[in-house]
Amino acid sequence: MAALAMAPLAMAPLAMAPLAMAAPLAARPLGARSFDSDWRFTRGDVAGAEAAGFADAAWTSVDLPHDWAIAGPFDEHAAATGSGAFLPSGVAWYRKHFTLPADAAGKRVFVEFDGVMERSGVWINGHHVGYRPSGYASFRYEVTPHLHAGENVLAVRADTASQPASRWYAGGGIYRHVRLVVTGDVHADTWGTQVRVSALDAAIADLSIGSAVVNQSAAPVMARLEAVIRTPDGRELTAFTSDTTTLPAGRTTALAVTGRLANPRRWDIGDPALYSALVRVRAADGNVLYEERVPFGVRDARFVPATGFWLNGRNVKLKGVAIHADGGPFGMAVPLAVYERRLRGLQRLGVNAIRTAHHPFSPEFLDLCDRLGLIVMDEAFDMWTVAKNPQDYHLFFTDWSSIDARDFVRRDRNHPSVVIWSIGNEIHDTPYPLVAQSIIERLKAVFHAEDPTRPVTMALFRPNTTHDYENGTADLLDVVGQNYRETELAKAHADKPSRAIIGTENSKNRGSWIVVRDDPAYAGMFLWTGADYLGEADRIGWPAISNPSGLVDRVDGVKPIGWERASWWSQAPVVKIARRVTPVIDVSEMPTMVGIAVPQPKGPGALADWSPTDRGRHDETVEVYANADTVELLLNGRSLGRKPRHADDSAITWTVPFVAGELRAVGYRAGRKVAEDVLRTAGPARAIRLVPEATRVGSGFDDVVAVEVQVVDARGVVVPDATTPIALSIQGPGALAAFDNGSITDHTPFTASVRQVAGGRAVAFVRGKGTGRFTLTAHADGLADATIAAIARP
Repeated sequence: MAALAMAPLAMAPLAMAPLAMAAPLAARPLGARSFDSDWRFTRGDVAGAEAAGFADAAWTSVDLPHDWAIAGPFDEHAAATGSGAFLPSGVAWYRKHFTLPADAAGKRVFVEFDGVMERSGVWINGHHVGYRPSGYASFRYEVTPHLHAGENVLAVRADTASQPASRWYAGGGIYRHVRLVVTGDVHADTWGTQVRVSALDAAIADLSIGSAVVNQSAAPVMARLEAVIRTPDGRELTAFTSDTTTLPAGRTTALAVTGRLANPRRWDIGDPALYSALVRVRAADGNVLYEERVPFGVRDARFVPATGFWLNGRNVKLKGVAIHADGGPFGMAVPLAVYERRLRGLQRLGVNAIRTAHHPFSPEFLDLCDRLGLIVMDEAFDMWTVAKNPQDYHLFFTDWSSIDARDFVRRDRNHPSVVIWSIGNEIHDTPYPLVAQSIIERLKAVFHAEDPTRPVTMALFRPNTTHDYENGTADLLDVVGQNYRETELAKAHADKPSRAIIGTENSKNRGSWIVVRDDPAYAGMFLWTGADYLGEADRIGWPAISNPSGLVDRVDGVKPIGWERASWWSQAPVVKIARRVTPVIDVSEMPTMVGIAVPQPKGPGALADWSPTDRGRHDETVEVYANADTVELLLNGRSLGRKPRHADDSAITWTVPFVAGELRAVGYRAGRKVAEDVLRTAGPARAIRLVPEATRVGSGFDDVVAVEVQVVDARGVVVPDATTPIALSIQGPGALAAFDNGSITDHTPFTASVRQVAGGRAVAFVRGKGTGRFTLTAHADGLADATIAAIARP
């Protein structure tokens, strides 16, 4: 298998507010500028909408990113079915009227899209410039030949009419950022610049910086490549320069420069240090022809067959989760602050790795993983030539997969968080080994050509059934990945110790973790899933709109199963109490192939409250999830005894006769109290409480703050069976961006200002609208209102 060194790219270190983050300064040309504002939008196919003279004044004004489908309504008969969250699909048009900036005169002009869902067409002044079937691909089109003085019109057609096309909610429209990129005739190709660490030891890091430089002028140009390196704290460190060379007209030329960093600070899980390279193409006369800033990380990451994953010389078990890209009530147009909130919350549970299931995520998501110190398995495809849905990407795979794979790797290869590529999830081509093996070899060649520093894996599905370990399919992979059936993968390594192995998708059962924990060869695992997600609800059926498989719910509230995982994975002390109300269902052999039924829990499993519906005398099974040496449980101050942590990491349990009051668990290490948790019996609902996670919020798309809305009793205890409708209102320069309760069956639009709480809670997301103080007020009949104040920033 390939021994892996570093991967680069990220972004300049960001001053992290508690939640809202400024839009990232990701690696891109310095001539790039946001093209997100002042678009016009309409649903339905419209004849002539691509033409420059088309009248669109009556269309809706929107800013991007924009997921039109998340507005609903939810419909039991939606063409996207429960897989698509019973939300609408269809054709949508976007148009932007603009005048070129003055500095674009005589320059090359490109429009860069991070993602359009899906089968997109793009026109400039009525001229068709590109088509892309994948809704997850990022792409750039040159529009220079079709521009003119005065007003120009960019038109985009997004088409999700062909359904069902996805196994999860995929959104609709231009749901990621768009940029206008202005360059000279000499410029780097799209994602053409890469920073590699070619050698690394304790004292030095050898850098190799390359750029594919396009000369679109009419004559050859003499030029050189130079790179100015800045340290993680922003200081200019050194500069490297190549020899001058000829760039032939109309050609792309590879330029490269090398240099050495002394005593480099390594990017790591606990210290995500990010350098940056200001990469310039400079003419022989000294003029700068092109420049871009490329953040990168210095790190050594490798997969070793006998001992798993190594990062910077340390053996690290990957404690990962797979997540989908939707942001709950935001659909697929996700503010960066929402992603940050989710990822930070998962880190607090002990998660150190993310799998992008099952497609390319946005560039800023990977920027965020870079800055938070999360390891990423970056995944490209959910299917190849065999369909999982009638209208999915299998229709385009043969023609487009090499192009999409190449662009995917080029875009993401500089991110230090990315340590391994996945070329597929539970691919149904594997029963046909000749077909599957030829595709693996083709895709692997693309990935290795664009990035020789990282290994390639895929999530094999029931490989023993399709004989992947016997017919050579598995051994074409640099690292063998398998979904579920952890003992099978362990045996595959034992049978052939040269195989590096990783659990690409895993159940949340303790037994699955024990296999991975205790086998040094296992690089780690990725739970299904980190967070509840929209769609893939067909197995449950209407009225379910989302899949409840996460450690956290749709608005990132931690479930008892999330705290259980934290007791196994977190380095910080963990003690959490729950009542076991339904039996544990073993889904360690969970099949996820379309059409195969999966056992579903017949209830919530465990509840983190001491407020059972039946308040009479009866026994409750109490579970405490803890990584303390011993735990003491107390009921209304009376000790029910101390119990030790179990060797197999199972929950510490008590049978407790229910008595209203206070249940407290206290964890001890070496006889010293390290953590505790308290549950109190709730009385009748009396008031609303608002709990903001920050009191200052920006006014950009990526800036939102979460405010928990709670229904509480007279003593301030959350009432877990409350379903009260709460009405929100804002006074001043603020806006309600979304309002959700995490319920998988609530069909209230996420932009509505009135919503029931679920489990006594809901979450409002607010953002600023300019500058100044605004207030959020929550009202419900029969309850005391609540008001909080916040400050909006530009």
